[in-house]
Formats: sequence, C-alpha cells, structure tokens
Amino acid sequence: MADRLRAHLADAGHIVLDVPASSAEQARARSRAIVRSGTIDVLAVVGGDGTVHQGVNACAGTDIPLVVIPAGSGNDNARSIGMPFRDVAAIARLITAGQTSAIDAGRSSTPLGERWWLGVLGGGFDTLVNARVRSLPLLHGTGRYLAGVALELPRFRGIPYTVQVDDQRRNTEAMLVAVANGGSFGGGMKVCPDASMTDGLFDVMILHHIGRVEFLKILPKVFSGSHVAHPAVEILRGRRVRLQAEGIDTQADGEDFLPLPVDLEIVPGALRVVAP
Repeated sequence: MADRLRAHLADAGHIVLDVPASSAEQARARSRAIVRSGTIDVLAVVGGDGTVHQGVNACAGTDIPLVVIPAGSGNDNARSIGMPFRDVAAIARLITAGQTSAIDAGRSSTPLGERWWLGVLGGGFDTLVNARVRSLPLLHGTGRYLAGVALELPRFRGIPYTVQVDDQRRNTEAMLVAVANGGSFGGGMKVCPDASMTDGLFDVMILHHIGRVEFLKILPKVFSGSHVAHPAVEILRGRRVRLQAEGIDTQADGEDFLPLPVDLEIVPGALRVVAP
C-alpha cells in the first residue's frame, strides 16, 4: 500500500520522503524529528492503530496534518476518522486536495514529556488481552482479540479502581475502565459507541465487576454498542480523568502506554488529519 501511495503522489507532483523504522520507538523518534524539521507538509502513516499512535505523537500540537492509510489488523482509528479502506487512490486525492479536519486527542503529561493517543485508552482486562494477543501472530483483527479474551478470562479477577472524571468520583471494583476519544477498539468493538473525536469530551466506560458467565453474555453486544444498556456498565463524560489502580498498566491505541495512576485530558482540535 505504501508503494502504491507513493506512486499516486509522485504522479500528482508531490515529493515523497521515506522515514523507515524497525521498532515503535524508532518510528516515534524519526517521525517526531521530521515533523519538527519543517521539511514536510503532511505525515502519512501506513499500518494499524499502533502505527497511527506513533503518527499522533509526532503531529499532535503541531500544524502538520496526519494521513492514515489503514493497513493493520484492527484499524479502529482509521474507521473513526472515516478513511477509505483499500482505496489508496482516493487517499492520494484527499492529500492532493489538502482536505483536512481538526480533531481532538488525549494527552497525559509526565516528567518525561507529553504522551498522546487518539482512540481508546484502557486499563484492566483489555490490557491483559492486548498483551496476550501479541503471542498470536497467526490471527488478525477481531478474531485475534477474541482469542485473547478466551485465554485471559478464566484467570481474571476484579480490580479495585478510583475513577475521577471532572467532579465525578467512583470507587469501585471493575473489569476494566476505558477512556475513549474514538468509539471502538479491538477491531470494531464499540466500547463507547457515542464517543466523538470533535466534541471536546472523553467518554469513560466503567464495566463494574461481574461474573465470567455474565461477561460472556455481554461481550457480543459490544459489537453493536448495546452493552451500554447493561446495569454493570456506566458511562461518564468529561474533560479530565484521573485513573488509579494498583499494579495495572494501560494501553492506548493498542500500544503499551503508562502504568496507573494516570492523569488524562482531552485537547480539543489538537490534531489535524487528512480525511473526507
């Protein structure tokens, strides 16, 4: 897909610079460096949500637009942005037309600097599943995520959380807490179906602790978003979130993020994207 995009852009008169990387850390460093060099007009990333995550951390808070070419297993962020799938020519036309929009991004400030994400940040059962699916390279997309669920659920126990969303506070035992700017993760699982990347708010989904059998009953409903009607599911909305739990790491856009506790804020219009 990258080769095809390069050819379309060259035909349209663009100069295309390759920024190869052999690891997530290298991708993050090199993309940040070229964005800040002032030598490019747009940064294109070809891959899944993890690749998009690196691009967001390069472009958020700058004037350089990000273009997402969906070529991963989940592509939830590309779906939320509305990017064409399997139509590289259409994406090249969007770049040439300079068709951009400003969308929100999530940010966490740490002593080591700012960390950004675009779609969903989770801490709990989803983090364990996310780690598990890395050992399943032969599976892809939603099937890979569901296999991780099947492997992790028998050993899982509820987690004591403190969740602060603006002035709303919850002390609870829960399966997971998801802080969403985009609506889905895991390849189309609509964990926060009403989340919007342009409303200046997080949607925070708390799945309070339930038994394994009940969890398996709820799980299919997440693909339609109807799980939010279950009494164990609570949705809060706000601009700032503090999430606390002992010994829990977070993932954001499917990538390892930060250990809890974390302080999170939504930054309206922080990221420019090429999009329909």
